[in-house]
Amino acid sequence: FSGIGIEISIQNGQLIVVSPIEDTPAYKAGLKSGDMILEIEGDPTLDITLMEAVKKIRGPKGSPVELTILHKDTREPKKVSIVRDTIPIVSVKSELLEEGVPYLRITRFNDHTTSELRKAIAKYVEDAKDLKGLVLDLRNNPGGLLDQAVKVSDAILKDGKIVYIQGRDPDTRTDYVAQDQKDDVTCPMVVLTNAGSASASEIVAGALQDHKRALILGEKTFGKGSVQTIIPLS
Repeated sequence: FSGIGIEISIQNGQLIVVSPIEDTPAYKAGLKSGDMILEIEGDPTLDITLMEAVKKIRGPKGSPVELTILHKDTREPKKVSIVRDTIPIVSVKSELLEEGVPYLRITRFNDHTTSELRKAIAKYVEDAKDLKGLVLDLRNNPGGLLDQAVKVSDAILKDGKIVYIQGRDPDTRTDYVAQDQKDDVTCPMVVLTNAGSASASEIVAGALQDHKRALILGEKTFGKGSVQTIIPLS
C-alpha cells in the first residue's frame, strides 16, 4: 500500500504516533513515537476515529500530505509535509557484529517475519545452536501479527507460557505456550527496546523477560495491550 509509514493509535481522544516504520517517508521526516498529530491537511484530529485518520493519511504514491505535529518534548506545533510512497514489507534486517554474534532488527511483524529471522540467522551460522550471542533489536517496532510474535518467541524459548489473550468473557481465554524445537536459539541474548516498541514487539520482549531468557536493554515500551480480531464481511 501507499502511505507515509506510521503506526497510529488513539489515546484520550488524541491521535498519537505509536512508531514510524523504518526507511519510510514518516521515518525520514523525523516523526517519533509519542508525537501528537493535531491536524491532517488542516483538519483537527481531536476525537477523530482511527479509520478516518488512516483514510486521510493514506493516498497515492507521490502525493503529499500535510500534518501538524506536536513532538512530545516540545510545546510548539509544527507543520510537516510528507510525500507518500510505497511502504516496504521487509521485516528483518541483519549484520554480523563479530564471529557468531549477529545483530537482527525486526522492523515489524508480518506474515514472513519468523521465516526471515531464521534465514537471517542461517546467513551467519549453519545451525542456530552455533551462535555465541544474539542482539535482537525491537526499537521502533510498532507490532503486527500476534501469531508471528508467538512464533518468534517460540524460536527462542524451549517451554513456558508466551502470552495469553482474553476478552470480556473469561471462557474466551487462549494461552500460547512455547514448544521445544531442534532449531531453537539457545545462545545468550540482548533485546533492545524503546518507547516505539509496541504490541507484538512487547509480547516478544515481555516473554523473554518473564522467562529470564534475555537481557532487556533500553527504554520503557509503548504499552499497547490490545489484540484485534479481523471479521470478514460479505
